[in-house]
Amino acid sequence: MRTTFAYFNGRFVDVQEPVIPMEERGHQFGDGVYEVLRFYNKKPFMMKEHLERLYASAKAIKLVIGSEPAELEKTMLKLVEKSKLKNADLYMQVTRGIAPRHHLFPSCPASISMTVKPSSLIAEELRQKGAKVLLLEDERWKNCYIKSLNLLPNVLAKQEAFEQNCFEAVLVRDGFITEGSSSNFFIVKDGSIQTAPLTNYILPGITRIAVKACAEELEIPFVEKAFTEEELFEADEAFLSSTICEVLAVTVANERPIGNGKPGVMMQRLWTHLQAKTR
Repeated sequence: MRTTFAYFNGRFVDVQEPVIPMEERGHQFGDGVYEVLRFYNKKPFMMKEHLERLYASAKAIKLVIGSEPAELEKTMLKLVEKSKLKNADLYMQVTRGIAPRHHLFPSCPASISMTVKPSSLIAEELRQKGAKVLLLEDERWKNCYIKSLNLLPNVLAKQEAFEQNCFEAVLVRDGFITEGSSSNFFIVKDGSIQTAPLTNYILPGITRIAVKACAEELEIPFVEKAFTEEELFEADEAFLSSTICEVLAVTVANERPIGNGKPGVMMQRLWTHLQAKTR
């Protein structure tokens, strides 16, 4: 039984079907942007926000998608329906198209591809214990707010964390923590949630938006302020957010405990509230 379904430039295809031409801009230059959405009971979570970020990222790299948001949404819904999956993760990427390799922009339509597969769930043991993270120097480019296909620094950081038995790499730039290699990062101190403010170094995470909304609904102060490694180890709690991990406690960083080394009450409140929104 197939567990992954795909779409490429107007056709619903088998995920094993070779469809990407050799001279595809995403393949040769990483010249494109992407999004990852989660569907709960066949319903997309924060579709509007994902599409807004996709088009903002495309605009930032001067990529004309060529399809209206409503058209892309319709295709995504149809792909999930074809998959017959209730809970699914959909990956979509848009590149500058298919043209002979040349650094200058080609005059061809954008190329759109999507895959959908069963939701990738966090193990219950990890949720109960919390995640270990590795602090690494943030070596990415200066425009991290763009959800670009150029992810090699993120991949290298994630791999380094994995090789040191950690769930995530948390990145540090000029002494301040920015975000995870594929997540936003938060600390809790004196009853307030704190995270780095949105700058060109921070991806405006969709689940970050949900966390902020949950905090407001729970009347928890939400502070957008940069913090240092030292402040991390003085925090009461820490946690990650992303489409895939949703909200996940961080209990150890660089082999040092955060707070009491256990998932905290604040994160648990957020997790419960977010579950109510998604389920």
